[in-house]
Amino acid sequence: MTLDLRSLELASAPAASDWRLQFQQAIRDPLELCNRLELPATYRMPAIEAARDFPVFAPDSYVQRMEVGNARDPLLRQILPLVEELHSVDGFTADPVGDQSAKRRPGLIHKYRGRVLLITTGVCAIHCRYCFRRHYPYEQEPNSLMAWEPAIAQITGDASIHEVILSGGDPLSLSDSKLLSLVERLGAIGHLRRLRVHTRLPIVLPDRITKELLTWLTATHLAPYLVLHANHANELNDEVLRQIAKLRESGVTLLNQAVLLRGVNDSVKALTELCETLSDHGVVPYYLNQLDRVRGAAHFEVSIEQGKELVKALRVLLPGYAVPRYVQEVAGAEHKTVLL
Repeated sequence: MTLDLRSLELASAPAASDWRLQFQQAIRDPLELCNRLELPATYRMPAIEAARDFPVFAPDSYVQRMEVGNARDPLLRQILPLVEELHSVDGFTADPVGDQSAKRRPGLIHKYRGRVLLITTGVCAIHCRYCFRRHYPYEQEPNSLMAWEPAIAQITGDASIHEVILSGGDPLSLSDSKLLSLVERLGAIGHLRRLRVHTRLPIVLPDRITKELLTWLTATHLAPYLVLHANHANELNDEVLRQIAKLRESGVTLLNQAVLLRGVNDSVKALTELCETLSDHGVVPYYLNQLDRVRGAAHFEVSIEQGKELVKALRVLLPGYAVPRYVQEVAGAEHKTVLL
């Protein structure tokens, strides 16, 4: 089936709530972020210095959920540049999960049997300071259907591949018409069964869940999976939960993968609240990831021993379906390593 979303996009002018306009108006200046949250002056120069290596990008809808004046707010901590990012720490590298060695075609990463990952864009809804791809050379990757053809040809020629993961950056930062074209192209490959989209946009910019998005995501014969990325229950405000409900009602399978982060969710209370809120709204707490050791993020690391103790505590407090698998991605491994 061919859908025409392009005319719909062109016909509707951006309103105040339009996700594209919110994207354009996001905070990009570390000083603006510090002023908006009324942080002490001691945070300002370090934020400027650290943002030179990895810029600030934070939409207002996300910043509004933070506590003004609280430099330890768990949402602010995820996006505030700190002086610790400038410290060189042994074992922390630019490509901690081996993306470059697993690249099979421009934009196509093939690590695990039966599934491949397509880098669709380098644009994200928000710049998380712990991002394992903060140093990724996105400028070298394709960004149009024509440029994706070598990757699509590789997928077409390998009948062992049953699932394509759209990643980035954030694939939902692309227009619905562009995503429609890509998904239609993938849907024409007979041996593909599943489409997985890894995205933070519904958490950061809930207005991104449009009718057009729901249409292309569910019209394909590929089984749709949306993997969200929320690390703290404070990210799941009423508007986010309303949009999650729309995804569920459309028949999309919803999973969440969080990252265990020092100062954000490294407590039984924080993880319990996150997992319960997700489960209450039909999102499976899929993975709790050990921090990928990317250069500039060492201050977020929680020891594996502490992580195991936290997950053991969750198993006492929560039903089994609400407890995420505690995993670590090891470069070159055939699958993610389950730590507990």
